[in-house]
Amino acid sequence: MNRKSRQQQVIKAFEDFLSTPLETILQQHLNTQTSAALSLFHDVAANVPAYKAFLAEREINPATIQTLEEFQKLPAIAKQNYILRYPLADLCRNGQLQGCDMIAASSGSSGKPTFWPRFFTDELQIATRFEQIFHDSFYTDTRRTLAVICFTLGTWVGGIFTTNCCRYLASKGYPITVITPGNNKEEILRVVQELGSAFEQVVLLGYPPFLKDVIDTGIARGVEWQQYQIKLVMAGEVFSEEWRSLVGERVGSQNPCYDFASLYGTADAGVLGNETPLSICIRRFLAINPDAARVLFGESRLPTLVQYDPCSRFFEVQDGGLLFSGDNGIPLVRYDILDTGGIISYDAMLQFLAEWEFNPLENLRSDTQELPRGIHQLPFVYVFGRSNFTVSYFGANIYPENVTVGLEQPGIQEWVTGKFVLQVKEDTDKNRFLSVVVELAPGVEGSEDRTEAIASSILSQLLRLNSEFANYVPAEYQTPQVTLAPMGDFEYFPIGVKHRYTRQ
Repeated sequence: MNRKSRQQQVIKAFEDFLSTPLETILQQHLNTQTSAALSLFHDVAANVPAYKAFLAEREINPATIQTLEEFQKLPAIAKQNYILRYPLADLCRNGQLQGCDMIAASSGSSGKPTFWPRFFTDELQIATRFEQIFHDSFYTDTRRTLAVICFTLGTWVGGIFTTNCCRYLASKGYPITVITPGNNKEEILRVVQELGSAFEQVVLLGYPPFLKDVIDTGIARGVEWQQYQIKLVMAGEVFSEEWRSLVGERVGSQNPCYDFASLYGTADAGVLGNETPLSICIRRFLAINPDAARVLFGESRLPTLVQYDPCSRFFEVQDGGLLFSGDNGIPLVRYDILDTGGIISYDAMLQFLAEWEFNPLENLRSDTQELPRGIHQLPFVYVFGRSNFTVSYFGANIYPENVTVGLEQPGIQEWVTGKFVLQVKEDTDKNRFLSVVVELAPGVEGSEDRTEAIASSILSQLLRLNSEFANYVPAEYQTPQVTLAPMGDFEYFPIGVKHRYTRQ
């Protein structure tokens, strides 16, 4: 693409973004989702050297793929069989890395970074996900808003990408002012206290455990979060509804469905889906009705539940895993991100909930009887994350999410940071037992009474939430052996290292 064509592409994309109402964008999927996925496939097959080679090696003629059924028989691509097999430039359109203007890096389980190039126009379609949140959840079109970027800044995808998308919303006319302290906790607290009162609301954008740490540190220092009308945008981790309620209480949230939003995002392709007031309302119902959640999701843990736009990211389910197709600096067709989960249509979700006598639309409706914002007929995707983070105990799969809920109960949550390490160990007689090492909050001392109370709380939530645990594990082996460790313990909770909640 020459300079003139590139300039025209940018101008048209930005004009479309600025002039197209959010509602119009979110209704496009009603007629075009199948053709969007097929159009992307044919474009990538014609213009991306790596994908051309990938298809040729498998003797697939792109011209024979004309229906959605044929599209869904195409081999999936993944990091191992595609991204890591071809030169970076060949993964881009026309084999030209210079067709992108930004590169982010992600480190997988091997620790070796993978590079993900993108162009300005790729960020605009992701900005629509942020517009959903800022418009539908936070009513930012009518409220002066300070957006505080608390994601790490640098080559990682979260900080810079989020900053850019928030600035595009400001360009579209939203009264948003952006500031970028990154993950500098002291600077975040200073920014909020010195600038927050000049705005009608303050939005903190970051990873859930880090935002909680910022909030808790602020409370310990006398910060009155309630005066800033705090809203939270999060990504990167599954959290419980107990966690949402706890954090909401600490910042003075009056309506968790409209004060929070979590993103389902990756370095591979930006934001794939986002929480909406509707999806949060549904998830909170399922959190207190675990039987309904088990029927809907087929597991004893509560996944992330978001809505997505099939015109932007087209999801499929294959063997219990999620595949998606989407345009980006590296366009991805039927990409296996190695996340387990599933998809549910809008109508199927409401019908299921009706069978459990729950109507989320009525639940969200205000006293004025007007249909509130944040209700769009978009499909749902639920995400459990990587399946290898479970531990197996007497044949029962035990999930970190089950333990998390036990640590977030009243009377327990004040003692702990929320971090723990879940393991299955053996005693001297080779009898297996469930070990949970729990990190104590700053200034909290361990004691036998606290150890017993935490073990009892974890056990009660495992029995409530995990039917495999309740039915597979003999009663005499059900109570976990809890060990309390000080904050920053070198063996279990080293500072500055990404925490893993399970060990094999």
